[in-house]
Amino acid sequence: MNHSPSPTRSDRRGDVHFRGNIQWESGRFTDPGPKAENQDFLGMRAAEGSLMATKGMAACIADGVSAASAAREAAETTVRSFLTDYFETPESWQVKTSAQRVLTSINRWLFSQGQQHSSSEKGCVTTFTALILKSRTGHFFHIGDSRLYRLREGNLELLTRDHTTQLSPGTCYLSRAMGVTLNPQIDYDSFPLAPGDLFALTTDGIHQFISHGELRRILSLPASPQEIADLLGQSTSLSDDNRSVLVLRVHTLPDEDTDDVYRHLAELPFPPALLPGQQIDGLRIEKLLSESPRSQIYQVTDTLDQNRQLVLKTPSPLYEDDPAYLERFALEEWIGLRVDHPHLVKAVRRSTPKTFLYHLVEWIEGPTLAVWSNQHPRPPIHQILEWTQQLVSGVRALHRKETLHQDLKPDNLVIDSSGILKIIDYGSCRIAGMSEIASPFDREIALGTLDFSAPEFRLGAAATTRSDLFSIAVITYHLLTGGKHPYGEAWQRARTLQDFHRLRYQSATQHHPMVPLWMDATLKRALSIQPEHRHESMSEFVTYLQRPDPEQLPLSALPLAQRRPLLFWKLLSLLLFIAWITTWMWASSRF
Repeated sequence: MNHSPSPTRSDRRGDVHFRGNIQWESGRFTDPGPKAENQDFLGMRAAEGSLMATKGMAACIADGVSAASAAREAAETTVRSFLTDYFETPESWQVKTSAQRVLTSINRWLFSQGQQHSSSEKGCVTTFTALILKSRTGHFFHIGDSRLYRLREGNLELLTRDHTTQLSPGTCYLSRAMGVTLNPQIDYDSFPLAPGDLFALTTDGIHQFISHGELRRILSLPASPQEIADLLGQSTSLSDDNRSVLVLRVHTLPDEDTDDVYRHLAELPFPPALLPGQQIDGLRIEKLLSESPRSQIYQVTDTLDQNRQLVLKTPSPLYEDDPAYLERFALEEWIGLRVDHPHLVKAVRRSTPKTFLYHLVEWIEGPTLAVWSNQHPRPPIHQILEWTQQLVSGVRALHRKETLHQDLKPDNLVIDSSGILKIIDYGSCRIAGMSEIASPFDREIALGTLDFSAPEFRLGAAATTRSDLFSIAVITYHLLTGGKHPYGEAWQRARTLQDFHRLRYQSATQHHPMVPLWMDATLKRALSIQPEHRHESMSEFVTYLQRPDPEQLPLSALPLAQRRPLLFWKLLSLLLFIAWITTWMWASSRF
């Protein structure tokens, strides 16, 4: 069976340039053999349209353990559930995250079914092996003794390892399987794909009754995958077990041609500079909100939809021939269309076709946090904590979609008329699932904003959720101290790891004496130069901003010289003056 997903320009929720145009051919064989019931189950499914790029295709095989009466149910449920639920996980998730979450859920159901019976023979236990092809990478998930083989350029390689324990030359048993324990260890690996790769997923009724050499010979035949699957069935006709095999051959992979990708990204022309009163696709320009070398942002009125207010963002003409920039611009809308959280701004998709490249987001009436903080240099601490909690809530919603923001700063936060804080910019986000998709050009690496980004951005290290935590802590410190930076002016000059390690945290109490010591200790930890020294989770950070962390609470107050240096030197000068006067008077009295 030949498979080639039909190309689509875009789906209703928007795509970028990613195309999952993998072409493959598959064949399958399954037979109960001498047994009354076939307890094997296999299947495959490919995503449709633009989802092919973010989810790919999956092939699975399972072998229900015959010692359990629900073996067939276990195998079929595992394969069917995986092929349904995997494609329902968020597009932003990595393959590994998506598959592992789904398999954890399936295993818990199998395990719970087994626990309902007192007899061990009533359990739901099965082996499971899955192959996922996404972009130019293959991924497998494996537990038990079913197998995954790959034939490449005549070399046959067993990619999986049997989870069995040998008791004697003729006796072995499964050491791992789905449904046996609540938290099974499932093997995972990924590898680059190549056109012409041939994969075979087999149960033990096939691979235990054919030699490695004979298997390689059959898989190497110039035949279709279905013919190969049938030949493997015939060659193992003496097997005393159920026999199942799924054969898949990769013909072509997504194009690596930069020109082709650029043509897709640049299908729409860049809009010209827009002036108030002009219209574009029924959107009337009201005013220019901001302009930078990378984009222009306008307030607009949608004259085709009850004159609702929106924000329009257009790309800068300076990057008209830069595919990396165009991809990031398109991804910003992609994220906005998929978020649904009170502290995240949403992108807007209209029914009117676009004639230019731009995207729209909801209009939020209110100032940015940068403007507000300039107007309120010493806000109440409880207000700062409230906005920090809201910011953390929005960022955690992105993290649950395996998306790092990477450019949190007061200019990217807006406070609406109800006092609700919203993150309004996704231009620097990193989406884990998208990073797995091959690209013919070097993708842009977001560097954040110097004053608010974590050290790892400047050091070229990998960003993590703790990088966003660092930025949140800088923003909180900024609000508490009237715009100060926790490492002072030296932060701007730091470039190397040694530079950063020479920096010294400046206590927030130096700038705001009412900041509690335990709150300052929490900020200091979140602002550690080394990511591993920061809080493990956002919730831990928020908790200890509100109450002391027993492990971080100072045993005694900071010295006065650190809390109030000016007052310290004044008092010290006064004491020295008094001591001098006292000494002078004592010396004078003796004469």
